[in-house]
Amino acid sequence: MLEQSKTSRVMMKYPIGIQSFEKLRANGYVYVDKTALVYQMTRDMSVYFLSRPRRFGKSLLVSTLESYFLGKKELFKGLALDKLETEWKAYPVLHLDLNAQNYVNEKALREELDKHLVIWERAYGMTIDKSLSPETRFYNVIRTAYKQTGERVVVLVDEYDKPLLSTIDNETLHEVYRGTLKAFFSVLKSMDDYIRFVFITGVSKFSHVSIFSDLNNPKDISMDSRYVNICGISENELRAYFDTSIHELADANDMAYEEVCEQLRKQYDGYHFCENSVGIYNPFSLLNTFDKGVFNDYWFATGTPTFLVKLLQSKNYKLGDLEGKKVMSDVLSTPDTATSNPIPVLCQSGYLTIKGYDRDMRIYTLGYPNEEVERGFLNFLLPYYTPIDNDDKASFLSDFVMAIHEGRPEDFLQLMQTMLAGRDYRIAGDAEKYFQNTFYLIFQLLGFNVQVEQATSQGRIDLTIQTKDYVYIVELKLDKTAEEALAQIKEKGYARPFQGDGRKKFLIGVNFSSETRTIEKWVIEMPEATQRLY
Repeated sequence: MLEQSKTSRVMMKYPIGIQSFEKLRANGYVYVDKTALVYQMTRDMSVYFLSRPRRFGKSLLVSTLESYFLGKKELFKGLALDKLETEWKAYPVLHLDLNAQNYVNEKALREELDKHLVIWERAYGMTIDKSLSPETRFYNVIRTAYKQTGERVVVLVDEYDKPLLSTIDNETLHEVYRGTLKAFFSVLKSMDDYIRFVFITGVSKFSHVSIFSDLNNPKDISMDSRYVNICGISENELRAYFDTSIHELADANDMAYEEVCEQLRKQYDGYHFCENSVGIYNPFSLLNTFDKGVFNDYWFATGTPTFLVKLLQSKNYKLGDLEGKKVMSDVLSTPDTATSNPIPVLCQSGYLTIKGYDRDMRIYTLGYPNEEVERGFLNFLLPYYTPIDNDDKASFLSDFVMAIHEGRPEDFLQLMQTMLAGRDYRIAGDAEKYFQNTFYLIFQLLGFNVQVEQATSQGRIDLTIQTKDYVYIVELKLDKTAEEALAQIKEKGYARPFQGDGRKKFLIGVNFSSETRTIEKWVIEMPEATQRLY
């Protein structure tokens, strides 16, 4: 069995980083067949929009559509679409990919549009006149392609929002890009007679309505249950296409088959793009895991979502509120809220997903999709909220873990004080929330049961940390006194929920100093088991 497994491993080719459908099919890479959905989607002459996280297969989907509309029937042999399509026809295809540019100035977007326009103009033997606006040239290309071929034009746009996400913290440039894209895509509205199909993808849809407002109501299939697995891999697809790979992974890690399946679910599954849908696996992480034979955090390592950190910090967002966050349904479907609310773009970017839905109240419950995303995101946030760097992170966290597990609050508070005072760093946003987020990040990353602002009948506990043997109840103050913080724990009865709990309790009052940017003082009480808890 093992020898057979090794042989299969050599023969299985995983399309990691392969975004060309033609290259994938021509070179024998494994392909999860999505072509039935492609056929379903392309039956009418519509404008479609799809939002999905990065590394989720959007570019491959666009490439699949391109091969289909170019009439490359041989590439679809043995796939669902091969049986569904009876009239293979070649259309002129204009494929615009906005992902390959660093958008750092006003010229960058114009240069990227110009690059594609020149390719199209040369393909149809047109005069290249760069004095014309991009939208005028786009209009001329579509008309010319239609007249020369006699077929309506297919327009495929990949990563339309890359220029916008790259400038989310630069309002002036962001608006320039928005205006350029709006003018460019407005061409499509007036050209119904020349256009067969339009498909637009991106990570975020926070600007798609304003940019494509001149189009006739694009069909947004981002949360359409019919297309929930048009990108990514479902549980059924995992078993159907990668059964041998799962067995190989089990052999490589000395695990049982179902044990591997459970680990794959915990680490890479859990994306829900509409209510009550099946879970979707991150394809990039799955393919890397099978290829390398090792469980690791592959997806998060491929990107640095600095714009998300800037959103969270600018809004003084409490990180502990992200898991279990409840929002009205219109929050996830309303564009142009990213500058005032980070939740929609966090969901669209794949850092949060739908965990539940109250149909009567139309309220979604959100959370991290899986362990890979939660661990990766919190690790990425850590240096933005603390002065910890990679060189001393391991040593600091190890000492911290031991102090918590052994019931030594003096020691872990001393470590925290030293860590915060050891570097010169800038407190971003509201200082009290900033320090609260610092505590939350460290405890959460270390795997502790942490609750921020846990509600009680008398108020909210700033921080509660629970281990097998200990309960730490922490109240944080800024530029006040540690004694005031401890007094609030007692007066508000924050320890009452743990009365009768056999674990040892620590009541901890902490005061931060905005001047020294660290813990100024703390006081600790450990009520005796025989005492009435305050």
